[in-house]
Amino acid sequence: MTGGPTALERIFYPPAPEPWTRRALLSPLTLLSWTYSGAVRLRGALYDSGLKRAEQVEGLRVISIGNLNVGGTGKTPAVLHLAELLVREGRKVGILTRGYGRESQEPLTFTGAEPLPEVTQAGDEPLLLARRCPGARLFVGADRVAAAFRARDDFGLDTVLLDDGFQHRRLHRDEDLVVVDEAVGLGNGQLLPRGPLREPPSALRRATLLWLRAASGDAAPNPWLDTVTAPRVRTRYGPTGWWDPSGTEHATKALEGKPVLALAGLARPGGFLKTVTSLGAEVRDAALFPDHHRFTADELRQVEVRARQQGALVVTTEKDAVRLPAGFEAWVVRLGVEVLEGEAHLKRALGLAGETRDL
Repeated sequence: MTGGPTALERIFYPPAPEPWTRRALLSPLTLLSWTYSGAVRLRGALYDSGLKRAEQVEGLRVISIGNLNVGGTGKTPAVLHLAELLVREGRKVGILTRGYGRESQEPLTFTGAEPLPEVTQAGDEPLLLARRCPGARLFVGADRVAAAFRARDDFGLDTVLLDDGFQHRRLHRDEDLVVVDEAVGLGNGQLLPRGPLREPPSALRRATLLWLRAASGDAAPNPWLDTVTAPRVRTRYGPTGWWDPSGTEHATKALEGKPVLALAGLARPGGFLKTVTSLGAEVRDAALFPDHHRFTADELRQVEVRARQQGALVVTTEKDAVRLPAGFEAWVVRLGVEVLEGEAHLKRALGLAGETRDL
């Protein structure tokens, strides 16, 4: 498989205006999106009118990090960056997350300093966050209101990050950070399943802070962003290094000129493939799966066979690496976040406006 965009990416993020023939072909999806839109707008209206109310957890600062797009905007690196920043500033931090892709329904709590649960119990993103930021406590479960009370009452935490929380309106939040990838914006601007949006673009007006992921090239036009008055933080994501199968760190150019097979289960794998290419590796093959995909033993054997046939090393993302079994050899690229603009806005949102330490 080559490294081009997937069929779903081409529908959600078309590179050019769609001809009428394509729109006609996809009209059944358009009809479904109207039904979905009606349900979303009705739910939003109940909260906006006060007929449904969010539950507030007194004494706990709740910061939501979410998006309008379904997957692939860079939300997880944003959560990680914020958690690390708060921990460094001495805050007692928790992360509330559903744990997408896990098999268990039991609520879990753990830190990276403790024995970690299996990925089937917790999901891939919670394990990644725990490993990267052991000073933050993870709360995994569908009832994030209950998790917020537990964070305050059982563990004495003062701040929680509500992961993927923009649409989770049951829990009152002090700040609503919305992540937007400038490279793709809001895609075709349509709701699921015709487009990538979980809410109409007008929902951006609820945001208290926009977290913009800077595009490496020309940014996609984002007319809706011009209507949002919330302050903005502009960030740049970039690779910070490679980790080999033994867990040893290497410089970003460690695989320069080497043939690789890219393995990923992501909503938008194109960004990962561009990252690998930017580091000088030669992508000879790619094994791409849906977001949060649970790799089977047969699939991984086929990946190993294809890599040997190509004389290539297997490379993957941190999120995918936590779903790989012990002994599967893959090089892992790690991403970091750099804040380019809006640090003062970020300090205010995190409740650090009174801090004197330089961010």
